[in-house]
Amino acid sequence: MLIGRLERLSADSLWARRASGCRGAILKLLDEEDALQPGSLPLEEDFPTERLKLLMAKGYELLERAAREIPDFEQLMSGKRRMDWI
Repeated sequence: MLIGRLERLSADSLWARRASGCRGAILKLLDEEDALQPGSLPLEEDFPTERLKLLMAKGYELLERAAREIPDFEQLMSGKRRMDWI
């Protein structure tokens, strides 16, 4: 779910490039550990779970920051109304 959401960030977002790097790092880690293969779960004991947790936390942080860029709908509508009067 996180990987898909990072992928869907608008290219216009300041955070899109960072999100792309984070997404790539998560996918690379999972691929290196063969965790992307069907039937690969449960994960091995030596799987770098701490690294994955850090990458996932960073991914969620990037999503939060990108979400802050989304303007409030009510502000958009009130701004549009003001523009109609000009």
